[in-house]
Amino acid sequence: MSEFDTQTLAFYTAEAPVYTSSRPDGISRHLTGFLERLPIGGSILELGCGGGIDAAHMIARGFAVEPTDGVPEIAKQAEARLGMPVRVMRFEELADTGKYDAVVANAALLHVPRESLAAILAKVWCALKSGGWHMASYKGGGAEGRDAHGRYYNYLSRADAEAYYRAAGEWDVLEFEEPIGGGYFGEVGPWLKVSARKA
Repeated sequence: MSEFDTQTLAFYTAEAPVYTSSRPDGISRHLTGFLERLPIGGSILELGCGGGIDAAHMIARGFAVEPTDGVPEIAKQAEARLGMPVRVMRFEELADTGKYDAVVANAALLHVPRESLAAILAKVWCALKSGGWHMASYKGGGAEGRDAHGRYYNYLSRADAEAYYRAAGEWDVLEFEEPIGGGYFGEVGPWLKVSARKA
């Protein structure tokens, strides 16, 4: 399996107009607290920006945000919301070094096949400045698989996530939370939120 799953990409391509207008509850629930850790006006790379709701919030807070998404149809929807270019980029294409104060990936890296996850996280680590922060959220569960709609998930446990992050780079802070949350189709289940700071 490669760094992306074609069946999952096909789902988001087909669902782009509806998917990007979802999340009536607004921004990701962990975002506001995370932003308090960043320097005022700091640079943020967003992986998997979806419809641009989180990016719009971060921009309004004064951050220099670079939103990206791996699905061109979704990136177009985000561009319409934000009034700015949204780079079409898959995770394996990330090649920046020491550029960002933060890399945010809300409900995005959860689609990376487990065999590729440490390598993708190493790219995230490289893209951060020293002392930069990364936040990601994953669906929990502990065994990779597909949901009822054919989307691949790595379904990480806390121990899984810690192993992948430790293999990816040197972090001087690595924090985990295990909330219960919902998904695009309204299903409720375990989630895993990771916050990490590059040493």
